[in-house]
Amino acid sequence: MSLVADDIPAERPPGLRPPVNVSRDGAATTIQINRPERMNAWSDEVAEGLAAALEEAAADDGVRAVILAGAGRAFCSGADLKANADAAQAGALDTDAALRAYNPIITAIREMPKPVITAVNGAAAGAGVSLALAGDIVVAAESAYFLLAFTRIGLVPDAGASLFVPARVGFARAAEMAMLADKVPAAQAAEWGLINFAWPDDEFAAKTDELAQRLAQGPTRAYAGAKRELNTWMYGQLAQQLELEMDIQRELAKSPDFIEGVTAFNEKRSAKFTGN
Repeated sequence: MSLVADDIPAERPPGLRPPVNVSRDGAATTIQINRPERMNAWSDEVAEGLAAALEEAAADDGVRAVILAGAGRAFCSGADLKANADAAQAGALDTDAALRAYNPIITAIREMPKPVITAVNGAAAGAGVSLALAGDIVVAAESAYFLLAFTRIGLVPDAGASLFVPARVGFARAAEMAMLADKVPAAQAAEWGLINFAWPDDEFAAKTDELAQRLAQGPTRAYAGAKRELNTWMYGQLAQQLELEMDIQRELAKSPDFIEGVTAFNEKRSAKFTGN
């Protein structure tokens, strides 16, 4: 498995590149977001590709473990603000459409009857944090980091982050991540218990493959049963939390602070929030 799409020429038009790559190594399947020129930011094509790949992996009895990864130098940088800048600055961003794309993918990962490793090779920001933490076992390269950047533009964590983060690290650190919006380096994330392992960059791909093969050769039905138990205990309210996130995000997407936050982001300056 390669977590970096080195074989894709930089000058190749992105439209000719599949938004999601799928590869197979025995009973382990790797699903890789393949939009490195935008740090694997979400797009309609990425969402469609992930949904299809996850559905296929879940239905294939020959697949007994799944790796979810990102191409290039990022895992997933979340929503593509530049692609939606005009609508966002006009207070007309359709947050429902975005979350209707994210949320089924998050749910599909949690409900897949086989283990999912999320392999964070670089930046995981915004909804990219949610995507990473939806995995059963989360591993990261030491150079990677996690960033709930939502308050920087006047929004709140979504795609399940408001449940996944406190479930893993507790209220105090979840509030710190959600409100202060500071980067959490991979080593610190592992120390906190936000993720399972932080590995040296030059060992990351091999260790991820080794873990996937271990799981792929294990008792798949027992893993699925353990996952159901954990889902019931830790994430039994996932559907309701996803709906709550959508409601709050819908409200904030029309706020003056959000419009200022997105405008400042696109103008590469500090936002001047008014609290409205």
